[in-house]
Amino acid sequence: GSLLVLFSCRKDYIPKPYAYFRIELPEKIYKPFTPENCPYSFELPSYALVSAYTENPEARCFYNIHFPLMQATVHLSYLSVNEENMRRLLNESYEFAYKHQVKASSIDEERLEDSEGQKYGIMYHIRGNAASPLQFFVTDSTDHFLRASLYFETRPNIDSIAPVLSFIEEDMYHLIESLKWNPQE
Repeated sequence: GSLLVLFSCRKDYIPKPYAYFRIELPEKIYKPFTPENCPYSFELPSYALVSAYTENPEARCFYNIHFPLMQATVHLSYLSVNEENMRRLLNESYEFAYKHQVKASSIDEERLEDSEGQKYGIMYHIRGNAASPLQFFVTDSTDHFLRASLYFETRPNIDSIAPVLSFIEEDMYHLIESLKWNPQE
């Protein structure tokens, strides 16, 4: 009889669904970034840290933009454009984005165009659990080509990174909007 009393007092147990930690996102404050001896400048969020890409000395205007709070990095590469390499650079950008197609549920291409600022490009929104959910390139079509890829330092899980991805995506749009091509020395 005592077992019956224990079970009869118990309420139905409903397991809690899995949840993700709440992330306190910082205030969006931007600061100018003008890398030395590079023909471009833009604004970066104050919570981002920048380091030069040092593995290849010829990649003098390549940078990593770290978001330590969000465990994410944007790999930024700059290349000079000429008639011979423009088609190759466009094809490489397409291939870099579409190599994630294996894990992606879809890849959406968004045209970027600012004729006044001489900025033309494509933002690749790579949906699903891909390693790099956001990539873009911007060019002036004659001299400059800037490419960026966002990577998270965790296993890709779109459900858990969605708020942070959206937050960093705003920063990438701001980078593009504030991008200025500087005369080459």
